[in-house]
Amino acid sequence: MDPNKYAKNAKINPNSKVGTAGSIISFLLMVIGLIGLGIELFKDGSVVKSWIGSLFESTVGLLMIPVIIAAAWLFNRWTSSPSKTEKTKAGDIPMYIMMAIGAFYVFRIITTGGF
Repeated sequence: MDPNKYAKNAKINPNSKVGTAGSIISFLLMVIGLIGLGIELFKDGSVVKSWIGSLFESTVGLLMIPVIIAAAWLFNRWTSSPSKTEKTKAGDIPMYIMMAIGAFYVFRIITTGGF
């Protein structure tokens, strides 16, 4: 075993308390966004259920399914990095979108008292 195996980590400092608090807030916003979307998706008479229902009821809607899948694939290609070692800033966009959705649901909870 190499005695200097972890010597390269000696200069790494822990995050500050402000940075840790920011990370926790970001995580909580994403979790609240996921919970809010889940509640919105599975409640009776939801907008998402009506959109999905109308998508499968019409011929034009059925033709839109491959277009939606292709758009999702292109978005995945745009946000994914070409290699494992590289990172792209476009990959952070889904995280920021989910944080914005979480902020919306936090605002809704504060103003109306529920989702």
